Amino acid sequence: MAEVERSFPDDLAAPAGHNRGPPLEEEHTPEWGNGGIGNYFYWKAANHAAWKNPSPGIVTFRIRKAERLGLTYEEYTLEILERGRHLQVEDVERIAEIKRTRVLRIANHRS
Repeated sequence: MAEVERSFPDDLAAPAGHNRGPPLEEEHTPEWGNGGIGNYFYWKAANHAAWKNPSPGIVTFRIRKAERLGLTYEEYTLEILERGRHLQVEDVERIAEIKRTRVLRIANHRS
């Protein structure tokens, strides 16, 4: 059987003891991603404050309202936090848009 010869560029000097094989572990990615840290911790604190536990009465109200609209609790609450308005049955277009986004999000998650 013919031996396969591998050639590596000379400008890639590997440290002593390195076999030039693939890494055994994935490269570490910090929780803020590969970009700069920017305002990550400000965003994280604001996100925590927005999603912290509301009173049981508010949670119950939002769950019932979301079910009536055909949305999840998270989708309904996110609409309140992002746009500052409580969806009504008359908001047919916005509710349909949220549901379309849900379908796309699920499809992207599966692939």
